[in-house]
Amino acid sequence: MSEHIRIGLVSISDRASDGTYEDQGIPALKDWLGKALTSPWSAETRLIPDERPLIERTLVDLVDTAGCNLVLTTGGTGPAVRDVTPEATLAIGDKEMPGFGEEMRRISLNFVPTAILSRQVAVIRGRCLIINLPGQPKSIRETLEGVRDADGTVRHVGIFAAVPYCIDLIGGPYIETDDAVIKAFRPKHAIRPKQA
Repeated sequence: MSEHIRIGLVSISDRASDGTYEDQGIPALKDWLGKALTSPWSAETRLIPDERPLIERTLVDLVDTAGCNLVLTTGGTGPAVRDVTPEATLAIGDKEMPGFGEEMRRISLNFVPTAILSRQVAVIRGRCLIINLPGQPKSIRETLEGVRDADGTVRHVGIFAAVPYCIDLIGGPYIETDDAVIKAFRPKHAIRPKQA
């Protein structure tokens, strides 16, 4: 019953976009999604500088033209002058989903006290969920997947557990995950039988 989902992956960094250093955000996202999703998916990737009008145009293009049902951004969510990803995201969204940002900060506080400086937000635009993720690959994985004890037991569930059902609710494709990486949560009435 899985359906194909097109996912926008946007790395927002002045230095990575001008070639000063190699982008790590998009490869980290692709790697994690490749492990987490059991549904068919494809990525639309963009590497752009911290320019608010360009971020807004990129997000609109990924949703309205490329047909993405999920867009994940990385970078530009701190308090620095050039960090404008949350403002750009809120500007093009139809509905804010504040729980995602709240939970990402709560997860990251398990690791670093500076998590309170993060300003990640999430919005819905049409039939697409857009989430601002942290900039570091380790932090991306932690916020998506959650916090695990030394034996691998999940102590704090990551935000991606709620993503598939959110996409269901806004009319997007039904996507499934590998429970060993992140168990998608849906109410019983919303769960479809697994394909053989």
